[in-house]
Amino acid sequence: MAKKASTHRMAAKKKPKARKSQAAASPGEVTGEEGFVWTRKDLLGLDELSPQEVVHMLDTAQSFEEVSTRSIKKVPALRGKVVALMFFEDSTRTRMSFELAASRLSADTLLFTAKGSSVSKGETTLDTVKNIEAMGVDVFVMRHGESGAPHMVARQVTGSVVNAGDGAHEHPTQALLDIYTMRQRLGHLAGLKVAIVGDIAHSRVARSNILGLRKLGAEVVVVGPRTLVPQAITAMGCEISHSLDDVLGEVDVINMLRIQFERFGGGLFPSLREYHQIYGMNGERLARCRKDVLIMHPGPINRGVELTSEVADGPNSCILQQVTNGLAIRMAVLYLVTQSQGDRRE
Repeated sequence: MAKKASTHRMAAKKKPKARKSQAAASPGEVTGEEGFVWTRKDLLGLDELSPQEVVHMLDTAQSFEEVSTRSIKKVPALRGKVVALMFFEDSTRTRMSFELAASRLSADTLLFTAKGSSVSKGETTLDTVKNIEAMGVDVFVMRHGESGAPHMVARQVTGSVVNAGDGAHEHPTQALLDIYTMRQRLGHLAGLKVAIVGDIAHSRVARSNILGLRKLGAEVVVVGPRTLVPQAITAMGCEISHSLDDVLGEVDVINMLRIQFERFGGGLFPSLREYHQIYGMNGERLARCRKDVLIMHPGPINRGVELTSEVADGPNSCILQQVTNGLAIRMAVLYLVTQSQGDRRE
């Protein structure tokens, strides 16, 4: 088994064979470059990445997929490394996904939550991180309510910083797993038309998805009430529609976003019932979509608001597949940022 794990570690650096058929599936598709080397210490957002870097991360995740199918679900890629999970905001899926990803790479983990910590006693975010770095941490996976917090920390620490969601700015690993799932299910990204529906104004997931999809040649239309879709979003290269019904038949993917009441406190639309009537996905709307349309949701789902159980649990839904793919994506991210560290600690 040790020999198999060691072989996998080397395989993570190679371009997966499956990409050849995917690249051939769509003219203009961005493909991985032979011999490409990841050089970034941090993953702070998709805005700063090149299309080739995004694809390289997707391809690396593909090489980690089979680890989760083994009887012993571990590889020694990060043996001896320490990953600190710095969650200044509540999280379930993202935190557990990163924790399991680190474990499967054989890294040690430290879990930090703001509640009951020194932060609640007045310590600054940077002081907290610097103190934890002094314990020999190699990677900080950081979720924070303030936009730009991971960027500030990354400039001040030697270890790598992975943005697990900052304010309403970006959530790069969620977008990567969404994009990975689209490529996995549809075989290509270039030329796809993706609808992102709901609370665009407060969504870091929407921003990261738009950035990543546009880099890889997909079209994006954002859909929602005028109070939740800022006109300035068109500067990112996407369209705006205020009618879900108008775009149903022309999109390949519908990514439904959660209404984030904790960020705006309500008052931006009359009622949940009215919101669902106009922007919710149900069986009747699904019947008017393309037969193979993908239904996605980053979670947690508000059933009966963003989508009905009929849609969430139906054959077009890939919501649970997104969760599964999140593990491979986060394994790839942790692997790549630590490989780029080189001998900076020596």
